Amino acid sequence: MLRRFVTLFAGLGGMGLSLALLVRAQLGLDPWDVLNQGVARHMGIQLGWAVDIIGAVVLLAWIPLRQRPGVGTLFNVVVVGLIVNWVLDVTPSFHALPARVAVLGAAIVLNAVSTGCYIGAGLGPGPRDGLMTGFAAHGHSIRVARTIIEVSVLILGYFLGGSVGVGTVAYAICIGPLVHVFLPRLSLPAPVPRTRADKGATCNS
Repeated sequence: MLRRFVTLFAGLGGMGLSLALLVRAQLGLDPWDVLNQGVARHMGIQLGWAVDIIGAVVLLAWIPLRQRPGVGTLFNVVVVGLIVNWVLDVTPSFHALPARVAVLGAAIVLNAVSTGCYIGAGLGPGPRDGLMTGFAAHGHSIRVARTIIEVSVLILGYFLGGSVGVGTVAYAICIGPLVHVFLPRLSLPAPVPRTRADKGATCNS
């Protein structure tokens, strides 16, 4: 269990860092953060607070889908936004195009690694991941569900003033294959349930 929590928080910390780096690259954000940034600008709050608020709202959408959050899901709603705010407070903006491209690439890879960590920890998916798997559990293709949801939040975020650019396209193209590579490698094995015989042997010893 300790290893699962370490993996979970490594993933959540890396996710917050990757989102902040996407902002600093200034080449366009991933679809959900286009929405987060648009909401943050309209509400006059830091980006991380918008990440947490929208995560909590999305979590409420699990109720009609009969999805159950895990402890990792709840930490996700809180921790990622706090990390985003902290990193944005301590990191400068990048101005040279080569540096921005490098930061963008690093952010996308880190995002995929972090996704593999927090999902692979087995303590509950993130709010947005659970929304897509919830639709899939009701007979919809997860690919179709993800596409519809992310296109919808991208369009809404764009009209709210979120940053869309070449980085948005790069993220959309790269994130799926990268998560496909990292998730199996970072997933922890499911715990083996103890049988009554095991419990009896423990008590007798």
